Amino acid sequence: MFNLFPIDNGVCAPEGFYCNGVSAGLKANSQLDLAFIYADSLCDVEAIFTQNKFCAAPIMHYKEYQEGFKTNFILINSKNANALTGNEGINNIKEVLSTLQQMFPNVTNPIMSSTGTIGVQLPKEKIISAFPLFKLDTKNNQNAANAIMTTDRFNKTIAFEVFLDDGKSFRIGAICKGAGMINPSLATMLCFITTDAAIPKEDMRPLLLKASKTTFNAISVDGDTSTNDTILLLTNHKSGVYHKEAFLFALEKLMHKLATDIVRDGEGATKLVAFEIKGAKTQQEAEKCAKALSQSLLVKTALFGCDPNWGRIASTIGASGIECSPETLEIYFDDICVYSKGKILFDDINEEKATRILKQDSFKILCDIGLGKESFIAYGCDLGYDYVKINADYRT
Repeated sequence: MFNLFPIDNGVCAPEGFYCNGVSAGLKANSQLDLAFIYADSLCDVEAIFTQNKFCAAPIMHYKEYQEGFKTNFILINSKNANALTGNEGINNIKEVLSTLQQMFPNVTNPIMSSTGTIGVQLPKEKIISAFPLFKLDTKNNQNAANAIMTTDRFNKTIAFEVFLDDGKSFRIGAICKGAGMINPSLATMLCFITTDAAIPKEDMRPLLLKASKTTFNAISVDGDTSTNDTILLLTNHKSGVYHKEAFLFALEKLMHKLATDIVRDGEGATKLVAFEIKGAKTQQEAEKCAKALSQSLLVKTALFGCDPNWGRIASTIGASGIECSPETLEIYFDDICVYSKGKILFDDINEEKATRILKQDSFKILCDIGLGKESFIAYGCDLGYDYVKINADYRT
Protein backbone atom coordinates (compact mmCIF):
# COMPACT_ATOMS: atom_id res chain seq x y z
CA MET A 1 0.00 0.00 0.00
CA PHE A 2 2.94 2.32 0.79
CA ASN A 3 6.66 2.14 1.51
CA LEU A 4 8.73 4.27 3.83
CA PHE A 5 12.43 5.07 3.36
CA PRO A 6 14.82 6.99 5.65
CA ILE A 7 16.34 10.10 4.02
CA ASP A 8 18.76 12.84 5.06
CA ASN A 9 18.23 16.50 6.01
CA GLY A 10 15.71 16.04 8.83
CA VAL A 11 13.39 19.01 9.25
CA CYS A 12 14.39 20.55 5.90
CA ALA A 13 14.01 17.30 3.92
CA PRO A 14 10.43 18.12 2.81
CA GLU A 15 10.22 20.40 -0.21
CA GLY A 16 10.16 24.11 0.60
CA PHE A 17 11.61 23.98 4.12
CA TYR A 18 14.89 25.52 5.28
CA CYS A 19 16.72 25.68 8.59
CA ASN A 20 19.97 26.59 10.30
CA GLY A 21 21.53 27.19 13.69
CA VAL A 22 23.78 30.09 14.70
CA SER A 23 25.51 31.40 17.81
CA ALA A 24 23.83 34.31 19.58
CA GLY A 25 26.10 34.19 22.60
CA LEU A 26 23.53 32.50 24.84
CA LYS A 27 25.88 29.57 25.40
CA ALA A 28 29.57 29.84 26.19
CA ASN A 29 32.38 29.43 23.69
CA SER A 30 30.36 30.43 20.62
CA GLN A 31 28.27 27.26 20.70
CA LEU A 32 25.19 27.15 18.49
CA ASP A 33 22.17 28.30 20.48
CA LEU A 34 19.65 29.89 18.12
CA ALA A 35 17.84 28.05 15.31
CA PHE A 36 15.22 28.82 12.72
CA ILE A 37 12.90 26.79 10.52
CA TYR A 38 11.59 28.66 7.48
CA ALA A 39 9.10 27.70 4.77
CA ASP A 40 8.97 29.49 1.44
CA SER A 41 5.16 29.33 1.50
CA LEU A 42 2.59 29.59 4.28
CA CYS A 43 1.94 26.44 6.28
CA ASP A 44 -0.92 25.02 8.26
CA VAL A 45 0.27 24.44 11.81
CA GLU A 46 -0.90 22.30 14.71
CA ALA A 47 0.58 22.05 18.19
CA ILE A 48 0.51 20.07 21.41
CA PHE A 49 1.81 21.81 24.53
CA THR A 50 2.79 21.05 28.10
CA GLN A 51 0.23 20.11 30.74
CA ASN A 52 2.19 22.13 33.30
CA LYS A 53 -0.13 24.93 34.46
CA PHE A 54 2.81 27.36 34.48
CA CYS A 55 3.32 27.20 30.73
CA ALA A 56 6.11 29.34 29.34
CA ALA A 57 5.77 32.68 27.54
CA PRO A 58 6.31 31.21 24.03
CA ILE A 59 3.28 28.95 24.50
CA MET A 60 1.13 31.82 25.75
CA HIS A 61 2.26 33.93 22.79
CA TYR A 62 1.37 31.15 20.34
CA LYS A 63 -2.13 30.97 21.81
CA GLU A 64 -2.66 34.67 21.09
CA TYR A 65 -2.79 33.91 17.35
CA GLN A 66 -6.25 33.36 15.89
CA GLU A 67 -7.35 29.76 15.51
CA GLY A 68 -6.43 28.39 12.10
CA PHE A 69 -3.60 30.87 11.50
CA LYS A 70 -0.82 30.04 9.07
CA THR A 71 2.90 30.56 9.58
CA ASN A 72 6.18 30.15 7.76
CA PHE A 73 8.75 30.65 10.52
CA ILE A 74 9.80 29.11 13.85
CA LEU A 75 12.50 30.72 15.98
CA ILE A 76 14.04 28.50 18.66
CA ASN A 77 16.50 29.51 21.38
CA SER A 78 18.26 27.35 23.93
CA LYS A 79 19.74 28.25 27.34
CA ASN A 80 16.68 30.33 28.37
CA ALA A 81 13.16 28.95 28.86
CA ASN A 82 11.39 32.34 29.11
CA ALA A 83 9.09 30.73 31.69
CA LEU A 84 7.59 32.37 34.77
CA THR A 85 8.59 35.73 33.26
CA GLY A 86 5.14 37.36 33.31
CA ASN A 87 3.90 39.85 30.75
CA GLU A 88 7.46 41.02 30.21
CA GLY A 89 8.33 37.57 28.84
CA ILE A 90 5.52 37.75 26.28
CA ASN A 91 6.36 41.34 25.35
CA ASN A 92 9.99 40.35 24.85
CA ILE A 93 8.87 37.73 22.34
CA LYS A 94 6.75 40.29 20.51
CA GLU A 95 9.72 42.64 20.29
CA VAL A 96 12.03 39.90 19.05
CA LEU A 97 9.59 38.69 16.40
CA SER A 98 8.65 42.21 15.31
CA THR A 99 12.32 42.96 14.71
CA LEU A 100 12.65 39.68 12.82
CA GLN A 101 9.79 40.64 10.51
CA GLN A 102 11.30 44.05 9.88
CA MET A 103 14.52 42.38 8.75
CA PHE A 104 12.72 39.62 6.81
CA PRO A 105 9.39 41.05 5.53
CA ASN A 106 8.31 37.70 4.04
CA VAL A 107 8.13 36.15 7.53
CA THR A 108 4.47 35.73 8.51
CA ASN A 109 3.04 34.97 11.96
CA PRO A 110 6.36 33.72 13.36
CA ILE A 111 6.35 31.29 16.28
CA MET A 112 8.95 31.31 19.05
CA SER A 113 10.01 28.33 21.14
CA SER A 114 12.48 28.32 24.04
CA THR A 115 14.31 25.87 26.26
CA GLY A 116 16.68 26.34 29.18
CA THR A 117 16.66 27.94 32.60
CA ILE A 118 13.29 28.93 34.10
CA GLY A 119 12.72 32.30 35.75
CA VAL A 120 15.12 34.45 33.72
CA GLN A 121 14.03 37.10 31.23
CA LEU A 122 14.75 36.43 27.58
CA PRO A 123 18.12 37.88 26.46
CA LYS A 124 16.40 39.62 23.58
CA GLU A 125 19.32 41.86 22.62
CA LYS A 126 21.60 38.87 22.02
CA ILE A 127 18.92 37.07 20.01
CA ILE A 128 18.18 40.10 17.85
CA SER A 129 21.88 40.71 17.26
CA ALA A 130 22.16 37.27 15.66
CA PHE A 131 19.45 37.87 13.02
CA PRO A 132 21.92 39.15 10.40
CA LEU A 133 23.45 35.65 10.47
CA PHE A 134 20.20 34.14 9.16
CA LYS A 135 20.22 33.06 5.53
CA LEU A 136 16.71 31.85 4.82
CA ASP A 137 17.75 29.72 1.83
CA THR A 138 20.03 27.56 4.02
CA LYS A 139 19.37 23.87 4.62
CA ASN A 140 21.59 22.93 7.57
CA ASN A 141 19.63 20.46 9.64
CA GLN A 142 22.59 19.47 11.83
CA ASN A 143 23.25 23.05 12.90
CA ALA A 144 19.58 23.57 13.75
CA ALA A 145 19.40 20.32 15.72
CA ASN A 146 22.58 21.19 17.63
CA ALA A 147 21.45 24.74 18.41
CA ILE A 148 18.34 23.63 20.30
CA MET A 149 20.21 21.20 22.59
CA THR A 150 20.60 21.87 26.32
CA THR A 151 21.90 18.91 28.35
CA ASP A 152 21.45 16.58 25.37
CA ARG A 153 24.49 14.43 24.61
CA PHE A 154 23.52 14.08 20.94
CA ASN A 155 21.15 15.77 18.54
CA LYS A 156 17.92 14.13 17.48
CA THR A 157 16.76 14.30 13.89
CA ILE A 158 15.01 12.04 11.39
CA ALA A 159 13.25 12.15 8.01
CA PHE A 160 11.35 9.77 5.75
CA GLU A 161 10.07 9.72 2.20
CA VAL A 162 6.83 7.81 1.83
CA PHE A 163 6.00 6.26 -1.55
CA LEU A 164 2.45 5.25 -2.42
CA ASP A 165 1.53 2.45 -4.83
CA ASP A 166 1.02 4.92 -7.67
CA GLY A 167 4.64 6.10 -7.37
CA LYS A 168 3.79 9.45 -5.83
CA SER A 169 5.49 10.42 -2.58
CA PHE A 170 5.61 12.89 0.28
CA ARG A 171 8.27 13.68 2.85
CA ILE A 172 8.24 14.21 6.60
CA GLY A 173 11.14 15.31 8.82
CA ALA A 174 11.87 16.54 12.32
CA ILE A 175 14.34 17.80 14.86
CA CYS A 176 13.88 17.32 18.59
CA LYS A 177 15.61 18.02 21.88
CA GLY A 178 15.21 16.59 25.36
CA ALA A 179 17.19 14.76 28.02
CA GLY A 180 15.87 15.91 31.41
CA MET A 181 12.56 16.98 33.00
CA ILE A 182 10.96 14.12 31.07
CA ASN A 183 7.59 12.85 32.26
CA PRO A 184 4.84 10.95 30.43
CA SER A 185 2.34 13.77 30.00
CA LEU A 186 3.99 15.10 26.88
CA ALA A 187 7.58 14.54 27.78
CA THR A 188 9.80 17.52 28.42
CA MET A 189 10.99 18.27 24.99
CA LEU A 190 10.72 20.43 21.92
CA CYS A 191 9.86 18.71 18.65
CA PHE A 192 9.42 20.37 15.28
CA ILE A 193 7.92 18.31 12.47
CA THR A 194 7.64 19.45 8.85
CA THR A 195 5.96 17.78 5.91
CA ASP A 196 5.07 18.53 2.32
CA ALA A 197 2.13 16.09 2.51
CA ALA A 198 -1.21 17.58 1.52
CA ILE A 199 -2.74 16.70 4.89
CA PRO A 200 -6.09 18.41 5.50
CA LYS A 201 -6.03 20.83 8.41
CA GLU A 202 -8.81 18.86 10.13
CA ASP A 203 -6.64 15.71 10.17
CA MET A 204 -3.57 17.32 11.71
CA ARG A 205 -4.54 17.50 15.39
CA PRO A 206 -6.25 14.08 15.66
CA LEU A 207 -3.28 12.34 14.02
CA LEU A 208 -0.77 14.26 16.13
CA LEU A 209 -2.63 13.36 19.33
CA LYS A 210 -2.92 9.71 18.30
CA ALA A 211 0.79 9.45 17.50
CA SER A 212 1.84 11.21 20.71
CA LYS A 213 -0.07 8.78 22.96
CA THR A 214 2.33 5.90 22.39
CA THR A 215 5.46 7.99 21.81
CA PHE A 216 6.09 11.28 23.62
CA ASN A 217 3.31 10.59 26.12
CA ALA A 218 4.79 7.19 26.94
CA ILE A 219 8.29 8.17 28.06
CA SER A 220 9.87 9.19 31.35
CA VAL A 221 13.37 10.11 32.49
CA ASP A 222 12.77 11.76 35.86
CA GLY A 223 9.01 12.27 36.32
CA ASP A 224 9.13 16.07 35.99
CA THR A 225 6.95 17.94 33.49
CA SER A 226 8.46 21.05 31.92
CA THR A 227 6.90 24.46 31.40
CA ASN A 228 7.92 24.47 27.72
CA ASP A 229 6.95 21.09 26.21
CA THR A 230 6.01 21.59 22.58
CA ILE A 231 5.29 19.55 19.48
CA LEU A 232 4.72 21.59 16.33
CA LEU A 233 3.59 20.11 13.02
CA LEU A 234 3.83 22.25 9.87
CA THR A 235 2.66 21.33 6.38
CA ASN A 236 3.01 23.34 3.18
CA HIS A 237 1.08 20.79 1.01
CA LYS A 238 3.73 21.11 -1.72
CA SER A 239 3.85 17.43 -2.69
CA GLY A 240 0.12 17.42 -3.42
CA VAL A 241 0.11 13.88 -2.03
CA TYR A 242 -1.75 12.54 1.00
CA HIS A 243 -2.70 9.11 2.27
CA LYS A 244 -4.05 9.15 5.81
CA GLU A 245 -2.90 5.68 6.85
CA ALA A 246 0.56 6.21 5.34
CA PHE A 247 0.93 9.61 6.97
CA LEU A 248 -0.05 8.32 10.41
CA PHE A 249 2.34 5.37 10.07
CA ALA A 250 5.22 7.68 9.14
CA LEU A 251 4.33 10.17 11.89
CA GLU A 252 4.21 7.44 14.56
CA LYS A 253 7.48 5.92 13.39
CA LEU A 254 9.19 9.32 13.37
CA MET A 255 7.88 10.29 16.80
CA HIS A 256 8.67 6.88 18.30
CA LYS A 257 12.31 7.12 17.19
CA LEU A 258 12.68 10.64 18.58
CA ALA A 259 10.91 9.74 21.85
CA THR A 260 13.12 6.73 22.50
CA ASP A 261 16.19 8.79 21.56
CA ILE A 262 15.19 11.23 24.32
CA VAL A 263 15.03 8.42 26.87
CA ARG A 264 18.28 6.91 25.63
CA ASP A 265 19.83 10.37 26.07
CA GLY A 266 18.28 10.88 29.51
CA GLU A 267 20.49 12.83 31.87
CA GLY A 268 22.90 10.33 33.37
CA ALA A 269 21.11 7.39 31.73
CA THR A 270 22.98 4.31 30.55
CA LYS A 271 20.12 2.19 29.23
CA LEU A 272 16.75 2.39 27.48
CA VAL A 273 14.04 0.20 29.01
CA ALA A 274 10.66 -0.76 27.57
CA PHE A 275 8.13 -1.45 30.33
CA GLU A 276 5.45 -3.59 28.72
CA ILE A 277 2.25 -4.36 30.57
CA LYS A 278 -0.15 -6.91 29.13
CA GLY A 279 -3.11 -8.80 30.51
CA ALA A 280 -4.55 -5.74 32.24
CA LYS A 281 -8.30 -5.37 32.72
CA THR A 282 -8.46 -2.02 30.91
CA GLN A 283 -6.19 -0.07 28.60
CA GLN A 284 -6.14 2.77 31.15
CA GLU A 285 -4.87 0.39 33.84
CA ALA A 286 -2.19 -1.00 31.51
CA GLU A 287 -0.98 2.53 30.78
CA LYS A 288 -1.11 3.54 34.44
CA CYS A 289 0.94 0.54 35.51
CA ALA A 290 3.55 0.86 32.75
CA LYS A 291 4.09 4.53 33.55
CA ALA A 292 4.36 3.78 37.28
CA LEU A 293 7.22 1.39 36.53
CA SER A 294 8.96 3.85 34.24
CA GLN A 295 8.90 6.52 36.97
CA SER A 296 9.74 4.41 40.04
CA LEU A 297 13.00 5.60 41.58
CA LEU A 298 13.56 2.23 43.24
CA VAL A 299 13.17 0.42 39.93
CA LYS A 300 15.34 2.95 38.07
CA THR A 301 18.20 2.79 40.58
CA ALA A 302 18.13 -1.02 40.55
CA LEU A 303 18.43 -0.91 36.77
CA PHE A 304 21.42 1.42 37.05
CA GLY A 305 23.11 -1.13 39.31
CA CYS A 306 22.18 -3.99 36.94
CA ASP A 307 20.28 -5.55 39.82
CA PRO A 308 17.31 -7.68 38.60
CA ASN A 309 15.34 -6.83 41.72
CA TRP A 310 11.97 -8.14 40.55
CA GLY A 311 10.49 -7.51 43.99
CA ARG A 312 10.65 -3.75 43.37
CA ILE A 313 8.80 -4.28 40.11
CA ALA A 314 6.09 -6.33 41.79
CA SER A 315 5.78 -3.80 44.60
CA THR A 316 5.38 -0.92 42.14
CA ILE A 317 2.65 -2.82 40.29
CA GLY A 318 0.82 -3.47 43.55
CA ALA A 319 1.06 0.18 44.55
CA SER A 320 -0.01 1.52 41.14
CA GLY A 321 -3.71 1.34 41.94
CA ILE A 322 -4.65 -1.14 39.21
CA GLU A 323 -6.51 -4.40 39.73
CA CYS A 324 -3.88 -7.14 40.11
CA SER A 325 -3.08 -10.33 41.99
CA PRO A 326 0.17 -12.15 42.83
CA GLU A 327 -1.59 -15.35 41.75
CA THR A 328 -1.92 -14.17 38.14
CA LEU A 329 1.18 -11.98 37.78
CA GLU A 330 4.21 -12.89 35.66
CA ILE A 331 7.44 -10.87 35.43
CA TYR A 332 10.06 -11.19 32.69
CA PHE A 333 13.40 -9.60 31.90
CA ASP A 334 13.30 -9.97 28.12
CA ASP A 335 12.43 -13.69 27.81
CA ILE A 336 13.62 -14.73 31.29
CA CYS A 337 10.68 -15.34 33.63
CA VAL A 338 11.58 -14.65 37.26
CA TYR A 339 8.10 -14.82 38.81
CA SER A 340 5.05 -16.73 37.61
CA LYS A 341 1.64 -16.82 39.25
CA GLY A 342 2.82 -17.12 42.84
CA LYS A 343 5.98 -19.10 42.07
CA ILE A 344 9.46 -17.60 42.44
CA LEU A 345 11.67 -18.66 39.51
CA PHE A 346 14.58 -16.43 40.52
CA ASP A 347 17.24 -19.11 41.04
CA ASP A 348 20.98 -18.60 40.55
CA ILE A 349 20.80 -19.44 36.85
CA ASN A 350 17.96 -17.03 36.08
CA GLU A 351 19.53 -14.31 38.22
CA GLU A 352 22.72 -14.58 36.18
CA LYS A 353 20.77 -14.46 32.92
CA ALA A 354 18.71 -11.49 34.07
CA THR A 355 21.82 -9.63 35.22
CA ARG A 356 23.39 -10.09 31.78
CA ILE A 357 20.24 -8.64 30.21
CA LEU A 358 20.39 -5.58 32.48
CA LYS A 359 23.97 -4.93 31.39
CA GLN A 360 22.74 -4.30 27.83
CA ASP A 361 22.02 -0.76 26.68
CA SER A 362 18.39 -1.63 25.91
CA PHE A 363 15.97 -4.36 26.97
CA LYS A 364 12.35 -5.03 27.94
CA ILE A 365 10.68 -5.70 31.27
CA LEU A 366 7.41 -7.53 30.60
CA CYS A 367 4.72 -7.87 33.23
CA ASP A 368 1.63 -9.94 32.50
CA ILE A 369 -1.14 -8.96 34.93
CA GLY A 370 -3.14 -12.00 33.89
CA LEU A 371 -6.60 -10.47 34.35
CA GLY A 372 -7.53 -9.17 30.92
CA LYS A 373 -6.42 -8.46 27.37
CA GLU A 374 -5.24 -4.84 27.43
CA SER A 375 -1.63 -3.70 27.05
CA PHE A 376 0.62 -0.65 26.98
CA ILE A 377 4.35 0.05 26.62
CA ALA A 378 6.06 2.90 28.47
CA TYR A 379 9.70 3.79 27.95
CA GLY A 380 12.12 4.79 30.67
CA CYS A 381 15.75 4.64 31.70
CA ASP A 382 17.92 4.02 34.71
CA LEU A 383 18.85 6.73 37.22
CA GLY A 384 22.51 7.17 38.08
CA TYR A 385 25.02 9.50 39.68
CA ASP A 386 25.37 11.76 36.64
CA TYR A 387 21.71 12.81 36.82
CA VAL A 388 22.39 14.43 40.19
CA LYS A 389 25.62 16.04 38.98
CA ILE A 390 23.99 17.52 35.87
CA ASN A 391 20.99 18.97 37.69
CA ALA A 392 22.98 20.22 40.68
CA ASP A 393 24.99 22.40 38.31
CA TYR A 394 22.30 23.17 35.72
CA ARG A 395 22.16 26.98 36.05
CA THR A 396 25.94 27.28 35.99
